[in-house]
Amino acid sequence: MNGRLLEFTVDSPALAGNPLGDPSRRPLFAWLPPGRADGAGLPAVYFLHGFTGSGRGWLNVSAWSPTVPERLDALVSAGEVPPLVGVFVDGWTALGGSQWINSPAIGRYQDYLADDVVAFVERTLGTLPRREARAIAGKSSGGYGALRMGRDRPEVFAHLACHAGDAGFDWCYGPDLPRAAAALLAGGGDPAAWLAVAVQRARETKLAGSDHPVLNVLAMSAAYSPDAAAPLGAALPFELPSGRLRPEVWGRWLEADPVRFVPRALDAFGSLATVFLDCGSRDEFNLRWGARQVAEALGAGGVEVIHEEFEDGHLGINYRYDRSLRLLGARLARS
Repeated sequence: MNGRLLEFTVDSPALAGNPLGDPSRRPLFAWLPPGRADGAGLPAVYFLHGFTGSGRGWLNVSAWSPTVPERLDALVSAGEVPPLVGVFVDGWTALGGSQWINSPAIGRYQDYLADDVVAFVERTLGTLPRREARAIAGKSSGGYGALRMGRDRPEVFAHLACHAGDAGFDWCYGPDLPRAAAALLAGGGDPAAWLAVAVQRARETKLAGSDHPVLNVLAMSAAYSPDAAAPLGAALPFELPSGRLRPEVWGRWLEADPVRFVPRALDAFGSLATVFLDCGSRDEFNLRWGARQVAEALGAGGVEVIHEEFEDGHLGINYRYDRSLRLLGARLARS
């Protein structure tokens, strides 16, 4: 690597006292271009990991495949992307993720990112304190977080890149609901007890493939349908043992679906300088349909959107950051 990757610890007031008891002190990784001691005068791209990811996960090495920091390093070193600072944020929770939003069942992860992390980076590294010099980029749940940031905090970030972001909830989450209901029933019907067993299994051996739908439903319930009176503080979108859909809860999920909220937030998205969406044509979670519908809504509302599909699935697509970084690097403000 030609540049430098630095590790910091961020103390987040937004995460202090969060309901899951997760730490408010978080690791933060920042990549600096070659020859730079800090990020003074440079723009920054903030990277959001997906569900069950973590800040340290950005450093995981796969055979012959560069990490995202290594991809950024290669692009800047080759002159394909102008110098910038890459910021790799940790959003791990006891449920596997937060969707990068504020939820009374999980914590204030949107405030943590937009307020605490951004302020820390600009204070510590000296990156440009302008929305036009900040971009947010993520994949899967991280892509969803980028879209929510575009809707909720356009005064902080003027550029976003959403890679295979969660959207079109009927199709991307719907298939997991009966699988989660069956697994919860087999485990006694108590979500908290099921989670405790799954975590213990992961520590002793590993999670089973069948665990993912349940983890996904529990975490998304905490994000989209928090309920202090329910186990884990999250209302499930179905009844047990019947599996009957609970319209009032599922409706809360749908209100959080980009397919539904983007058409109502065109002013916010229209204020952004860059909106980039992509998804694989063979995405295993059916996310290309949501991406298409979000792109159509933005375009119909007069918002400039760059929407691409590529021939691949959902996993192992970090190479798509090469595309978004080339685009963002050329558009970020530099003064």
